[in-house]
Amino acid sequence: MQPAPGFMGLAEAWGSTMQVSVSDTGGLGKRLEVAVPATEVASEVAQRLKRLSRTARLKGFRPGKAPLAVITKQFGEQVRAEVVSDLMRSSFAQAVNERNLRPAGGPRIEPLEVGPGTDLKYAATFEVLPEIKVNPPDGISVERPKVEVTEADIDAMIENMRAQRPVFTEVARAARDTDRVVVDYQTRLEGQPFEGSDATDVSVLLGSRQSMPELEEGLKGASAGEQRTITTAFPANHPHKTLAGRSAELQLTIKRVEEQSLPAVDEAFFREYGVEQGGLPEMRAEVRKSMEKELADLVRARLRAQVLEALYRDNPIELPRAMVEEQVQALQIDAARRLGVREARQIPPREPFVEPARKRVALGLLMSHIVQAQGLKLDRQRLNERLDDLVANYPNPDEARRAYQQNPEAMRQIESAVLEDQAVDWALKSARITERPMSFKELTGFGPGAQDQQQPAQPGEVSGT
Repeated sequence: MQPAPGFMGLAEAWGSTMQVSVSDTGGLGKRLEVAVPATEVASEVAQRLKRLSRTARLKGFRPGKAPLAVITKQFGEQVRAEVVSDLMRSSFAQAVNERNLRPAGGPRIEPLEVGPGTDLKYAATFEVLPEIKVNPPDGISVERPKVEVTEADIDAMIENMRAQRPVFTEVARAARDTDRVVVDYQTRLEGQPFEGSDATDVSVLLGSRQSMPELEEGLKGASAGEQRTITTAFPANHPHKTLAGRSAELQLTIKRVEEQSLPAVDEAFFREYGVEQGGLPEMRAEVRKSMEKELADLVRARLRAQVLEALYRDNPIELPRAMVEEQVQALQIDAARRLGVREARQIPPREPFVEPARKRVALGLLMSHIVQAQGLKLDRQRLNERLDDLVANYPNPDEARRAYQQNPEAMRQIESAVLEDQAVDWALKSARITERPMSFKELTGFGPGAQDQQQPAQPGEVSGT
C-alpha cells in the first residue's frame, strides 16, 4: 500500500472544517474534543483506494488493473482504519497548534464516533507545559571557593600516586596488614571437592577488604609453606551456583608473603605516568596542571549546584504529573541497575524518588525556558571541549569522538548539557558572588594529612591522559 501523506499536510487540507472544543480537567490537564466531517474522511479513503488501485496485485488481474470496486472490497476496511488513525493524530497536532497549547506528553485518545458515514469524533486528554516566569537572577547569592594548589598539595598528590603503584617484595616472615599473600586453594563442600573449585597463585592483599573477610582474617600471621583451613560463607548471588548461599572449607597453601613498599620517585616512576623527559620538575608541573583542572571543575560544579538550587527554590512551578512519573521510573530503573537488580519485584519503591524526580523535571523546564527566553545559541567551542573531555580516556579518542558524533541521541544529550551550562552562566552574570578562601584539602578532601580519608578521583594520568 502507498504511504499516507504527512500528518500535518493531511490536517491542513481540511483543518478549517474540523470542529474543536477545549476544556480543563484540573491542574495542567486538558480535554480536546475534535470532529472531522464525514465527507473529509470519505474523500481521504477514496483517494488512498484510488492510489492503491494503480499498484495493487490481485489474483486474476494484471498489476494495477483490478476494478476499484474489487480494491474497495479487499482493502476498504484496512484503508479506512488507517485513515481514521492518521486523521486523529494529524488533527490533534493541528488543533493544539491552532490553540497554542503545548502538550507535555502524548495524548490519550478516546474514539467517540468512528463508523462509516459519520463524522469522525474523538477526545484527547493530555497535560500541557506550565507557564514559566523566572525571577531575575540578581536575587541569587552563591559562594565561590578560592583555592590555590600549594607545593605541599603536590607533595601529597605524588605520595598518593606512589601508593597507587606499590612495589611488592617477598619476605621471610609472618603476614600482616598491607602484605600481599600468594596462595593455592582447594574448596570443599561437606568434605568433598567439586569441579572448578581449585585455584593457584591467588593474590590476597591483607586489609584491603577486596577479598572475603574470612579469607583475609585467616591469612593474618601466615608464613610461606604453611597450610591452613578456613570456613567461609558464600553470598547468595555468587556467580558459581554450586557455592551460592553455602558454607565451604578452603584448604590453603601459602606460597609467598610479599611486603608492600612505595616505588622510588625516579625516571621509571615518571614514565609510568607519561612523563618521558624533564624528570621531577616536569612531573610536578604535570601534577599541578591536573590538580588545577580538577579544582576548576570542582569550583564550577559548586557554583552550578548553588545556582540550580536557587532557581528551583525561587521559581516554583506546577509540574505535569506524567513527566514527573516518567522521571520517577527512570530513577528507579537506574537505582535497580546499580544495585544489580534483575527482577521487577525487586525494583526499589518509588517514594524516595518522587522529590528528586520533581526537582529534575522542574529544573529541566526552567533551563529550557531560560535558553529560549534569553535566545541562547549552542556554543560550538564548548561543545567541542565537552567532547574532548568525554573521549580523553578512551584508547582511541578520535574513534570515540566519531562514535559520539554519529549517535544523534548522544549528541542531543551533550548539546543539552552545554546549553544548560550556558543558562547557568547567564544566571551567574547577575548573581551575587562572594569568595571563600579554602585549601585544596577542604575542597577535595585530599591533601596533606588527609591520606586516611576517602580519596577523590585522581587528577588523571598526567601528560594528556
